[in-house]
Amino acid sequence: MAAAAKAENLSLVVHGPGDLRLENYPVPEPGPNEVLLKMHSVGICGSDVHYWQHGRIGDFIVKKPMVLGHEAAGTVIKVGSSVKHLKPGDRVAIEPGSPRENDYFCKIGRYNLTPSIFFCATPPDDGNLSRFYKHNADFCYKLPDNVTFEEGALIEPLSVGIYACRRGGVSLGNKILVCGAGPIGLVNLIVAKAMGAAQVLVTDMNASRLSKAKEVGADFILQINKESPKEIASKVEKLLGSKPEVTIECTGAESSIQTGIYATISGGTLVLVGMGAEMVSVPLVHAAAREVDIKGVFRYCNTWPMAISMLASKTINVKPLVTHRFPLEKAMEAFETSKQGVGLKVMIKCDPNDQDP
Repeated sequence: MAAAAKAENLSLVVHGPGDLRLENYPVPEPGPNEVLLKMHSVGICGSDVHYWQHGRIGDFIVKKPMVLGHEAAGTVIKVGSSVKHLKPGDRVAIEPGSPRENDYFCKIGRYNLTPSIFFCATPPDDGNLSRFYKHNADFCYKLPDNVTFEEGALIEPLSVGIYACRRGGVSLGNKILVCGAGPIGLVNLIVAKAMGAAQVLVTDMNASRLSKAKEVGADFILQINKESPKEIASKVEKLLGSKPEVTIECTGAESSIQTGIYATISGGTLVLVGMGAEMVSVPLVHAAAREVDIKGVFRYCNTWPMAISMLASKTINVKPLVTHRFPLEKAMEAFETSKQGVGLKVMIKCDPNDQDP
């Protein structure tokens, strides 16, 4: 990794596997329906670290230098000629996925599935881990005065939880199993509780992450060792008193997906959030015979308004998720910290002089 001197628009750029650099990029000029943002807070996602380490995620391959970062919030400093709902000085959270065309998936309200979507820090699209960044104004959402930039940046992972819980049909009185106590597992826990789940059980192999799950609202935690999926499912049932109506699988591990099928109540729903190997072996006939619905999750859609409402009303608290903060000049150190799995969410402050409210 190589560092750069202070720059007008300092940006964190991945060039290929293991090649991460702080570089000087030009300040972009917003188009008619875009806004130029002075970035404030950008969270590091596991996908950012993966692109740095491996140069690809599945079919998405880093073929040219790409700015990382997609969990972000900042301040509008310039608006395009067609922008009416935002003005300079507005504090906004950025939804990183912006459709390039109004295709079939957009028309049915599932724009996250449109193949040509622009998405920050997904090859070939640049992300927003920089001093300045331009974005589609329709996918920038004003933050209420009582919602911080940092909370605004956390709307992105929070949206995964909102969307997954919607896909699973989480509702009042449900018993929920969340597999995995990383940041995505924890936002699913937080959202499930906010949506009225009576009990949420979180599993993980890491004791410290389970401790954090307990801190943010888990009713039960279960540390996984070398038990079989059926044994774990049995333990889940004993702790909850019955099988969960909804299981939200956030690890992508084959054994965890198997656990999800065995653990979920007949007629319930297993939601697959974690991304693992392309081919996995699962007891599909067992799921079919008990009518366990299996639903996939690809990012999110239509979640930012709900997330902002939940944050503004203090229905949820995402602040405990952030365990480390770094200035942009130390972004590479921040990525090393995230890579090591120390803590939970690592946040980068793009302008240390711009304070959160």
